[in-house]
Amino acid sequence: MALAHVTRIASAVALFAATAFGAAAQTADILTYKGADRQQKLEEGAKREGTLMFYSALTVDQGLRAEVNAFQKKYPFVKTEFWRGTEIQISQKVLAEQRANNLQADVIESVGVAGTLSRANAIVPFESPYAEAIPARYRDPTKLSVASRLNFFGIAYNTKLTPPGTQPKTYDDLLDPKWKGKIAWREDSVSGAVLFITNLLMSRGEPATVDYLKKLQAQNIISFNGSARTLVNRVIEGEFQIGVNIFLHHPVISATEGAPAGAQAMEPVPSVAGTLVIPKGVKHPHAAMLFLDFFISKDGQEVMRDAQYFPVIDSVRPLKQLEPITPSLVNLKENYISDQALLDNKRKAEALYKEYFR
Repeated sequence: MALAHVTRIASAVALFAATAFGAAAQTADILTYKGADRQQKLEEGAKREGTLMFYSALTVDQGLRAEVNAFQKKYPFVKTEFWRGTEIQISQKVLAEQRANNLQADVIESVGVAGTLSRANAIVPFESPYAEAIPARYRDPTKLSVASRLNFFGIAYNTKLTPPGTQPKTYDDLLDPKWKGKIAWREDSVSGAVLFITNLLMSRGEPATVDYLKKLQAQNIISFNGSARTLVNRVIEGEFQIGVNIFLHHPVISATEGAPAGAQAMEPVPSVAGTLVIPKGVKHPHAAMLFLDFFISKDGQEVMRDAQYFPVIDSVRPLKQLEPITPSLVNLKENYISDQALLDNKRKAEALYKEYFR
């Protein structure tokens, strides 16, 4: 009797393992499936799954809700919800869910999140035919992520305090003593001071970067603990005269609305891509791939464009007012910093920041 009971338990465990293995294999198959009936399989599977959870760092009222609504309009059979957080909050939330075996996210989007989650072995590879339209320099050779939107960085300045034409135009211009105590940058984000230093490390090398940072230290840069958008707002309000390493489109958008805001790109212009990833253990793989495909398709990228972000495919140009700060359109030298490059340089950049600015 006891032996029969043990046998039944062993059989149940074996059946569960086989089922789990089969489910995992099917998930991996659809994530990398390339057959001619791929679209049909995705739609049929997404109808069965019925729901999707999207985690993103996009601004809710600017691009996040618009992208989700556009997807729902095209695929009304997938109930789509979203949660918004910073790249750090998203990574922490996903890893906590995976540890608790209670994963909620199906698709994740942010700057920097791919590198963090890849190092934690928390994401899986996938294939999308729409990725072929993304320029090669922005593609991830590991197939663990795909670019969702581009971001270019530079400075914002208050045009009342700093008349156009008198703003710093190069990194070395920031060393001018007249800017001492008037410059602010973000300390709590990988796209703030850390990205600024990473760009220097990649373009100048460590010795020249250290020499530059020693000189920049004398400028008494103000470390700001807040979002990039908030820093630009503080510049507009006159609290800071210059904001360094901000998203270049923010002051441009504000200027079109009448704010005293100016934007200045400095070569090499650091750029990063928001990226889409699929978490290990995804519960709705068909819906996840359907959403990811839509996001990087022409339709999805037009949503990004209309929400005042920079598209990642050449067939969708940025809005007219953003073209002057798009490096490829105005012959500015660009330094694209992938999530992996950002992660590889993060420790050194953080150490340099702490040494000279804290």
